Amino acid sequence: QVQLVESGGGLVQAGGCLRLSCAASGRTFGNYVMGWFHQAPGKEREFVATINWDGGNTRYADSVKGRFTISRDNAKNTVTLQMNSLKPDDTGVYYCAARRGLTVSSTSGEYDYWGQGTQVTVSS
Repeated sequence: QVQLVESGGGLVQAGGCLRLSCAASGRTFGNYVMGWFHQAPGKEREFVATINWDGGNTRYADSVKGRFTISRDNAKNTVTLQMNSLKPDDTGVYYCAARRGLTVSSTSGEYDYWGQGTQVTVSS
């Protein structure tokens, strides 16, 4: 069992930045692929970024490439999403997710554990 708690959301102007963090419980954090997903108001949850167990393999949605960076610290059981050059379309709830195994995935159904989410609002 893994419990995930996101933090770092808030209100920011377009062009600004935010740093989201996800703290994971348990002693086997390094066994999980981690991901971030975004749910805009009235829309389905969408993939943002994923990272494998040692940080050597990452994948991003086209909409965030060059703006967002995912990283992890297995010693601290945390995964971070650095979000730069934010746009109003980035507004929504951001969820941290964990997936057993070694292969990164952009498919939400392949993740086993989810956090409660943190709200990000980007004003124009």
